[in-house]
Amino acid sequence: MSNSDVVPITAAGGVVFRLNEEQAPEILMIFRNGVWDLPKGKHEEGETLEMCAAREVSEEVGSGIPALIKKLGETYHEYPDQGSMMGKTTHWYSMIFTRNEDLIPQTEEGIEKIEWMPFETAVTVSGYDNLKEILQKFKS
Repeated sequence: MSNSDVVPITAAGGVVFRLNEEQAPEILMIFRNGVWDLPKGKHEEGETLEMCAAREVSEEVGSGIPALIKKLGETYHEYPDQGSMMGKTTHWYSMIFTRNEDLIPQTEEGIEKIEWMPFETAVTVSGYDNLKEILQKFKS
């Protein structure tokens, strides 16, 4: 398959964090399709990348709209989907919730669990190398 056969997809998501009692960051991770991941999803027409990131986090974890702090960067990966090769560029933002909320996994998107994890644990369990890179960008 040549690069011209790759279907481009734009997505956005978030490294949602909170500070624990020791003022160390905890990261919100989702468990989807057998892998620990960060909340993200496809960009919809008419919305900015920032709006997409906030909406997707809100939908996937059943929360209100999080507050965006800053852009962390982009990741790119390719994957097969129904006979086509998809090329997804995901734009990542650091973000926080402005109040404590009970979070509910979006099960129709394959999300089984949501957990707050210490930063180092989140990096260790993250199922994708490009997410480990985004988490390291968050730390720096």
